[in-house]
Order: sequence, then C-alpha cells, then structure tokens
Amino acid sequence: MSGTSKVGQSSVYEAGDQVNVPQSEIDQEKKDARFHEGKEHSHKALDSKDERSIANKLAREEKREKEPEPESEETKQLKKDPTLPAKMHGNEPSRGAKIDAQIQQEEEEELRRKGKA
Repeated sequence: MSGTSKVGQSSVYEAGDQVNVPQSEIDQEKKDARFHEGKEHSHKALDSKDERSIANKLAREEKREKEPEPESEETKQLKKDPTLPAKMHGNEPSRGAKIDAQIQQEEEEELRRKGKA
C-alpha cells in the first residue's frame, strides 16, 4: 500500500478530500451568510430577546422620537376634508364627519377674518 493513510486504498481518495479549510475562511463565510439572511425590517425594536444593550435601545428610541412620521396622501386629504373617506367609498358621510367638516370650515373662516391665514 502506498500513501500515508492506513485506512482503505490510496486510490479511494481524491486530491482535496482530506484537505482542511482554514477556520478563518469558514468564519468569514458564516458572517457573510448571516449578514444576508432574514427579511427587511424584520427586527422588532422592543424585542425582549434582543441582544442589544439598554443604552443602544435608548439611543435608538431617542433617534426615532426626533424623526418626523411620514404622512400618507390619504391622511393629508383627510385633514382637509373629514367626509372624504365615505365619499371615496360611495357612501354618505356620517353625521360626525359632517359636523367635523362644518367646524373645520367655521374655524378657517374665523382665521381668515382675523387675518392669520
């Protein structure tokens, strides 16, 4: 028998079968795989099993408080006309929505009269 292996015949093994890959290469592959795993925005800010420190969580929340919340077009239009959602769905606006629209109109007239708008 030729070769250094004492198990089986040397013709059984191909070149590279018993070559060890350096640990640093394996570690790097694992890091790369973990970085690309998961879904976008799947991390919950207040996850109890999160491994971030309390200081990091507090810093993130302070940063979020300073960020303005984006308003959708629907929200912007709703502020202009409270009866809009019902009209968009082909329904008659509720009594409360009609009253809100009336109050809003009166306030706008009052501001115009005072010269502030």
